[in-house]
Amino acid sequence: MAGPTARVHPGKRKANPMLTRNGKPRLGPLNLKQLEELKEKTQQKKNKAKIAREIARRLALQAV
Repeated sequence: MAGPTARVHPGKRKANPMLTRNGKPRLGPLNLKQLEELKEKTQQKKNKAKIAREIARRLALQAV
């Protein structure tokens, strides 16, 4: 065993606002340019498809 880990006060714990609790990316706060950049960087096909769907949805909303 590597020894005790440092304890963090509950008031000091901060979650990453760009990820969900299980590590999936949040796409809501991103704009179209950021979504395009994220799509290029992403390696997993599943995440690329998710980002592409979000881009298509936002483009459809802009067209209306």
